[in-house]
Amino acid sequence: MEYPTEQKRFFSANLLAWYLIHRRDLPWRRSRNPYYIWISEVMLQQTRVDTVIPYFHRFVELFPTVEALAEAPEDEVLKAWEGLGYYSRARNLQQAVREVHERYGGIVPDTKEDISSLRGVGPYTSGAILSIAYNKPEPAVDGNVMRVLSRYFLIEEDIAKPAARVGMERLARDLIPEGSAGDFNQALMELGAMVCTPRSPQCLTCPVMDHCSGRLAGREETLPVKSKAKPPKPERRLVALIEGEGENAGRILIRQRPQEGLLARMWELPHVELRAAASGGARGSLAAAEPPGPADGPGLLLAAANEAAAASAGADSPAEAQPAAGPEAPAKRGRRGKAAAAGSDAPAAWPGDAHSMEQLRIALAEEEHVDVLPQDWIADTNHTFSHLYWDMKVYRCRLGGQGGAPAGQLPYRYRWMSPEELERYAFPNVFLRVLKMYAEERGVWAGK
Repeated sequence: MEYPTEQKRFFSANLLAWYLIHRRDLPWRRSRNPYYIWISEVMLQQTRVDTVIPYFHRFVELFPTVEALAEAPEDEVLKAWEGLGYYSRARNLQQAVREVHERYGGIVPDTKEDISSLRGVGPYTSGAILSIAYNKPEPAVDGNVMRVLSRYFLIEEDIAKPAARVGMERLARDLIPEGSAGDFNQALMELGAMVCTPRSPQCLTCPVMDHCSGRLAGREETLPVKSKAKPPKPERRLVALIEGEGENAGRILIRQRPQEGLLARMWELPHVELRAAASGGARGSLAAAEPPGPADGPGLLLAAANEAAAASAGADSPAEAQPAAGPEAPAKRGRRGKAAAAGSDAPAAWPGDAHSMEQLRIALAEEEHVDVLPQDWIADTNHTFSHLYWDMKVYRCRLGGQGGAPAGQLPYRYRWMSPEELERYAFPNVFLRVLKMYAEERGVWAGK
């Protein structure tokens, strides 16, 4: 579809002028270093700017060059990423940087063909790097940009459909002023982040409001059109926080996830999925905790351990649910033992703690060959991934008959972790928060 030339010129000129005066001072904007810009763009996917800033500073301090990141152990990279969520971003970034180091002598490519061939680099990331670092007239269309363009040009196509994105990219390319690709693309992103927000857009402060077709039609709050994503599948999980005894006193038993799949190679507390009772005994009611799914992210602690004393049989305790809007989204309050995920079709009530602890014991023995004796409930927590919602109960446990068992007597993925070793392992935030909560209760790991 064609749009009036005057409307497009007004948009480009006024948006660019506004940006040059009002742009935020962000650390990755202080340099045209394509490597730094690349890191920032990957971090900013699904994550708020305020959250990214300290991570960006720490990451470039640890890995200041392409060579440094390419040669770094993956464990160190994941640890530096810990808390940002969506860990596949970090793995893809390092793999792509290794390709740059090996194939391009450490120089980030400046052509669409070459940069798009790198692992994890899609149309948006390639456009952002090429335009911001190299000032090449390539569009960088993300959700912010599609929202701005949908409103300004009154585009009613469903932006969740690939054809709509292709059309937006074509339009965005046509809007780029000659010689100002980097600033213009950042201006589009800035307008979407600061003014043309998803809800309650600040139209009176918008530099292009005079020619905004969406505002003139009264559609600024109903655009863009976007079909709803399928709600995440709810799963209930039983988590074992296993305390060491004897030579392992003061340590916690952790395990490493499989080499592939969700949260690959990260560390966690042992846990299993609780499923509805079925014929066939305990094995029919439980499954090992190896869920499928491409995305991952951090979670929020729902109940502190010091509330456990008040949570007697049938009592309620605080619970929070992270909405799927993003890894730093604010939490909602729920009730202990209740399903809290919006749109979840999970049953309303958990089985009692005694039943859950017995199922946890049986499942770890059968699926992992780890003999545990659950002691008591510690906390409720939950976590939302792109396609999964984990509703979790955490139980304090000890090893049955071998509380001081050395690692050699446990499955190869298991390891005893002391307080001093917490910084050595990369944990998803949902487990990191449980560990830190437990540490605060026990007065250990407080400075970690």
